[in-house]
Amino acid sequence: MTSIYESLGIPTIVNAKGTSTRVSGGLMEPEVAAAMREATEHCVDMATLQGRASEIIAEATGAEAGIVTSGAAAALLLGTAACITGLDPAKMNRLPDTRGMRNRVVMVRSQRNFYDHAVRAAGVEIVEVGLPDRFSGAGVRDAEAWEIAGAIDAHTACVLYVAQPHSRPALPAVAAAAHDAGIPVLVDAAAQLPPVENLRRFVAEGADLVAFSGGKAINGPQGSGILCGRRDLVAAALLQNLDLDLFIEQWRPPPSLFGNRTLPGLPHHGIGRSSKVGKEQIVALLVALQRFTSGGVEARIARCQTMLERIVAGLDSDLPARVEVAPHRVSGVPLLTVTVDRHAAGLDAFDLVLRLQDGTPSIHVDPSRVEAGAIVLDATCLRDEHPEQIAVRLNAILGAARRMRA
Repeated sequence: MTSIYESLGIPTIVNAKGTSTRVSGGLMEPEVAAAMREATEHCVDMATLQGRASEIIAEATGAEAGIVTSGAAAALLLGTAACITGLDPAKMNRLPDTRGMRNRVVMVRSQRNFYDHAVRAAGVEIVEVGLPDRFSGAGVRDAEAWEIAGAIDAHTACVLYVAQPHSRPALPAVAAAAHDAGIPVLVDAAAQLPPVENLRRFVAEGADLVAFSGGKAINGPQGSGILCGRRDLVAAALLQNLDLDLFIEQWRPPPSLFGNRTLPGLPHHGIGRSSKVGKEQIVALLVALQRFTSGGVEARIARCQTMLERIVAGLDSDLPARVEVAPHRVSGVPLLTVTVDRHAAGLDAFDLVLRLQDGTPSIHVDPSRVEAGAIVLDATCLRDEHPEQIAVRLNAILGAARRMRA
């Protein structure tokens, strides 16, 4: 049967990298894809839909409220905008011109990354604190909570915290320092699932807003995300994302987000309007979230383990490489590490990455450990026929290199 990509003349790839956007993310489960398709067959009021989404997200995360966004980066943009403006429509209309507003975001220097561009896009300046001596090798310290407290001033909109197992200071200490000054904390937890418990962890530890990806572990549409947290801030984020081309007399704010709040007027199309999320993404994400929280993770981990074992079973026993399947130390998702014996193989790990990627089919793997001589394979996005294809290609590349060296 011809796939839609074949009909469009686009080659498909074997995605052993994982749910990264550049390799098009994951594979939606049939029930989620069916919900997405069914959502196209009806029209709804988008504010009402996001209001119901808020109830479902709140139940899953323990937050007061939540909305579906067009990805985690969009959630960071909207969350930052909400921290700047609150529910003031006049301020919303001015973004990204933040003159005279709270327009600084405090952030630990060792947590800076490509994705904080989404935060800066709201019109803020990032104020870095701390010296990451533990990463530079100059010492053991990183930023401390008192440094965050010392950087907060009358211009601070929020503290941005990037959740990683190695992030310092711990989130509860950061939240305490920010809240003592009356400042919210926005957490980037885009890829911090699984475990499922992390859906609730960051709010429980003091975060005011949390951004999750919907297209990674949750297995929703690749272009979806979640912003959850304080009801007033989530409502402010939604106002800067919705199509508000209507008279205020027509506005029916969802009670789950706005309660009895009365706005002086509706803002214009906000800074987040370009991050539009469709009804199809919202519905599919909600179905995926419900599956994720009701046992879907365990089944997926078991499937990944089987897939990786099939790859290992198909490898020649005398390849110039060491292979190991082991769970990720935080998520528990199994990963296959192939460590290349450069001397025996006559090629290094990065050569292997390129040869896999440039062959047919194109196989994409995780190159993050090539300097240590290893490639990493994640089975999350593999189709049933892929393990044997990967084994054949590894045998061909490494076996040929070994024979040339013999």
